[in-house]
Amino acid sequence: MSEAENIAKRAPTRRRFPVDLPVVAEKARSPKPPWLKIRLRTNDHYKSVRRTMETLNLHTVCEEAHCPNIYECWGEKTATFMILGDVCTRRCGFCAVLTGTPGRVDSEEPAHLAEAVEKMGLAHAVITSVDRDDLADGGASHFAAVIRAVRARVSGCAVEILTPDFKGAAGALEIVLAASPDVFAHNIETVPRLYRTVRPGSVYRHSLSLLEQAKEMGAPLTKSGFMLGLGESRDEIRGVLSDLRAARVDIVTIGQYLQPSAGHLPVQRYVPPEEFEEIRSEAMPLGFHHVEAGPLVRSSYHASRHVQQQSDSTARP
Repeated sequence: MSEAENIAKRAPTRRRFPVDLPVVAEKARSPKPPWLKIRLRTNDHYKSVRRTMETLNLHTVCEEAHCPNIYECWGEKTATFMILGDVCTRRCGFCAVLTGTPGRVDSEEPAHLAEAVEKMGLAHAVITSVDRDDLADGGASHFAAVIRAVRARVSGCAVEILTPDFKGAAGALEIVLAASPDVFAHNIETVPRLYRTVRPGSVYRHSLSLLEQAKEMGAPLTKSGFMLGLGESRDEIRGVLSDLRAARVDIVTIGQYLQPSAGHLPVQRYVPPEEFEEIRSEAMPLGFHHVEAGPLVRSSYHASRHVQQQSDSTARP
């Protein structure tokens, strides 16, 4: 069985959101346009990354969320680690990660993840997680433990974290930022009007507030991302970009929503590359340090380049 077939076989097929959740009108699943075609590259680097993850019992969002860039990123020996298990406590209509009751927190995970970063020779590690609303701090202390473990084992490795909203848990943001991540990221995901459909259990204004607070508390770089193709309008996109910049977000990623299975929200529109470029051109004058926009862009796509570009910009006289 091929690597692509192995990944597809592990993909969850059951419905991922409650039957009473309001969804956009069903559409026939149309073929993807040519600009969404990807190359399946399972080179030695890809296989090495996969072996490392399996040996150390780690999860990656690359696999769990069916990221279209997995072959490119793993082929370049980069990956986004997913901590706190592979079962989420929320039921977002767009997300391929399993929903249910999570298992216990693995106390050895920080050490294992740091070992993986060392073995892969990473200079930039991206760490995200499922939502853990079952934990008092939403998993913040575990995030901090992972950051510290990576720093202790791999000197000089930049650490980027992509966190949930911690359900407003008191002190959670302070706990995470005390570990000094290089980039604090939290995705806004979609426009306010679509939140109840796309992101139930989350609040648009709370996510904006989390990003703003992170910057106020001293996060060197803050980052957010959202998807297109779920029924949002161009004016709504402009509104989100304006809100993110008002919250002093530095980096924005914008990509095409892809329906993981028949049980997820349908794609309303495939946005062409030239429209992504138009949106990027409109966003940059707002004051963002970097805007990564394109059909296959995901939160951590080219993540190390974003930080390097900011470093180069700061170093210029």
